[in-house]
Amino acid sequence: MSDVLSIGELGRAAGAKVETVRYYERIGLLAPPRRTAGNYRAYDRSHLNRLSFIRRSRDLGFSLDQVRALLDLADQRDRPCAAVDEIARAHLAEVERKIADLTALRDELEGMVHQCRHGAVRDCGIIEALSPESGRQAPLPHGA
Repeated sequence: MSDVLSIGELGRAAGAKVETVRYYERIGLLAPPRRTAGNYRAYDRSHLNRLSFIRRSRDLGFSLDQVRALLDLADQRDRPCAAVDEIARAHLAEVERKIADLTALRDELEGMVHQCRHGAVRDCGIIEALSPESGRQAPLPHGA
């Protein structure tokens, strides 16, 4: 890899689209690179490392605010990692809540599917379960 990367090369190396790289620059997650004599962006290894950190964090479902906080903490290497742990634990709790919501949703859908009698729609257990008159509507996921 060259010491200088174009925006396209940086994006490919980190698995991000060019538009995403520009967006991360615009919102301050990624420092603006120096410019070449032709006014092209010239990224270096530090940009690639930071963008890879952002991408990995986003792949794990951290919000942009959480990523920003993690980056700020990562830039202060001598600090205790309690704040990092707190962010990760909060995110884990949110993931577990979403899993519980999805599990309840799956169970409700499984119940509906098992009610199907494969006859006419007028006798369909799924349509009946979805209808307001049935009183058995699937619960909305948390926060919906």
